[in-house]
Amino acid sequence: MYYDWDEKPELNITPLVDVMLVLLAILMVIAPNIVYEELINLPQGSAQKVVSKARSIHISINEKKELKVNNNNFELLGFEDNFYGYSQKLNKKSSVMISADRSLDYGLVMSILAAVKHAGFSEVSLATNG
Repeated sequence: MYYDWDEKPELNITPLVDVMLVLLAILMVIAPNIVYEELINLPQGSAQKVVSKARSIHISINEKKELKVNNNNFELLGFEDNFYGYSQKLNKKSSVMISADRSLDYGLVMSILAAVKHAGFSEVSLATNG
């Protein structure tokens, strides 16, 4: 094997140019989407409305089918009528959280949910462990 020491290798810059062209294309695509934050002092509005947080309602049902609405005891039989009367003095925009024991029947929990919806509450959710 013979090596010629007088031979001068040439630098292959083709891969370097390919990478630079790809980076340039990426920069040209992304550059128009870059948003610069400008601090602007906006004028205050003339009418100011005070937003008040409506008190939330918590309904809990234990394994003995005992109902509590915000620490007030309710009977399961006739809950829909009793809750409808109780809810007349509450804000209908407040959120309602229903917590039920895992061992209860699904239909029972859905009947409580239906009673709350029938009373006029729209923000109703079911509580879970995770």
